[in-house]
Amino acid sequence: MRVVLAEDLFLLRQGLITLLEAYDFEVAAATDTGDGLTGILLEQRPDIAILDVRLPPTFTAEGLTAALAARRELPGLPVLMLSQHVEQLYARELLADGRGGVGYLLKESVFESEQFIDAVRRVAAGGTAMDPGVIAQLLQSNSRRSPIDSLSAREREVLELVAEGWSNNAIAGRLVVTEGAVAKHISSIFTKLDLTADTDTNRRVRAVLAYLNSD
Repeated sequence: MRVVLAEDLFLLRQGLITLLEAYDFEVAAATDTGDGLTGILLEQRPDIAILDVRLPPTFTAEGLTAALAARRELPGLPVLMLSQHVEQLYARELLADGRGGVGYLLKESVFESEQFIDAVRRVAAGGTAMDPGVIAQLLQSNSRRSPIDSLSAREREVLELVAEGWSNNAIAGRLVVTEGAVAKHISSIFTKLDLTADTDTNRRVRAVLAYLNSD
């Protein structure tokens, strides 16, 4: 699986390269700046882009801007954003795209190597990997009614775990219920959010996007 990596901190960038290669990923390109990043993504067409939100030269939103620009040319390009802090505006911009795998992790998550690699694989496969801290802050900012308001407390709990990337079996273990019960909750979520029949992966992603963008 080919990766394009953008991270300005030398030690973290080198650490990520070493970690990814240890799990049989090919780092097709690694850069420490936002300059030319969109071009690198379009040239390399990676299986996943792992990008810091803030990159030189301005340390504002170079990583996110490059990701969104590349996605306009390569719809569905899987993107996993890394950030030192939860930045709601940037998270929402990425989620608003609604196509392909998306992830937004705090950099502290990188130090849990197996969890990080699992997140990379989920996003590359078209799924989601949202840091619980990101989810919590996005939900705190939601005030207006949306279709999400029709979900029961248990359904919202299930959907939050889906957003974190948990499988039905793992959710069942977390909530101490049967996997069949989780499947019924997810089916009800799809119905309430008016997500028509599609692949289960796409509907899960669309449900998560509706959940996190419900404002």
